[in-house]
Amino acid sequence: GKLIDRVYNTYRLMHTHQTVEFVRRKSAQYGCCSQRRMSVMEALELLDRLVDESDPDVDFPNSFHAFQTAEGIRRAHPDKGKAGPAPARPVPRRVPGPGVTRPRLSPDWFHLVGLLHDLGKVLVLFGEPQWAVVGDTFPVGCKVQKSVVYGDSTFHENPDTKDPRYSTECGMYQPGCGLDNVLMSWGHDEYMYQVMKFNNFALPKEVSSAWGGLRDPREVWGEHPNPVSPPPQAFYMVRFHSFYPWHAHGDYGHLCSEEDRRMLPWLRELNKFDLYTKQEELPDVQQLHAYYQGLIDKYCPGQLCW
Repeated sequence: GKLIDRVYNTYRLMHTHQTVEFVRRKSAQYGCCSQRRMSVMEALELLDRLVDESDPDVDFPNSFHAFQTAEGIRRAHPDKGKAGPAPARPVPRRVPGPGVTRPRLSPDWFHLVGLLHDLGKVLVLFGEPQWAVVGDTFPVGCKVQKSVVYGDSTFHENPDTKDPRYSTECGMYQPGCGLDNVLMSWGHDEYMYQVMKFNNFALPKEVSSAWGGLRDPREVWGEHPNPVSPPPQAFYMVRFHSFYPWHAHGDYGHLCSEEDRRMLPWLRELNKFDLYTKQEELPDVQQLHAYYQGLIDKYCPGQLCW
């Protein structure tokens, strides 16, 4: 039908124009976050004007999807306290000994990740075409894998597919180099990740290897007092949540590092609520406003650079 045609055309344009050169150019253009200044809530209000043309499941403004995802996470992982001021420094909690039941994950920052995950789609309101903003992502600079949506019929006009440097399984990358070293197709994931980094969002760092590595999200107790180089799980979820060929289908594993594999449960946990909370019954945003404004004030307050 008309909706599927719209989705296919968005991916056809994406897969024609997303090249190594294009991604590098867009990353340079938006990485300095100099487009405008606005709060998170103001950015969410901009999404009232956006319907994602790559999504066959929704035909309503993307702002509602943000609240649907956040509320789905909140129901499954309820916060045990109100959103108050963030502590001055992380306080590690001890990992329980053998035979002690670990609690389910219940940090309020995970609710905020649900609200933020698609906020990079404001790029459309900055003038970018939807094929450069929305949809599933994939690595540029290497051979396209089978699970890339419509990949068998939409890449024939992409010049990188004819470049021998990019036509092998690894292309311009080394095996196991890690997704942090891979150029992903440009879109809202990478842009929002850059915004979060640029504005120093005060989201917690991951459980480091000193605590036995990253476990299933539902089993996490706390964070290490001196986080090491791997990226925070909140940032990671935003950056790679649209990389379905990997986290849903297992492709591109040859580029992933051990750190990426430790992060995989977090992506899949977010994905449950990103995919399966899209309902025609829309949330009462006014009723939810106070709770999420509290989270914003705690982790990413005020006017931000976009």
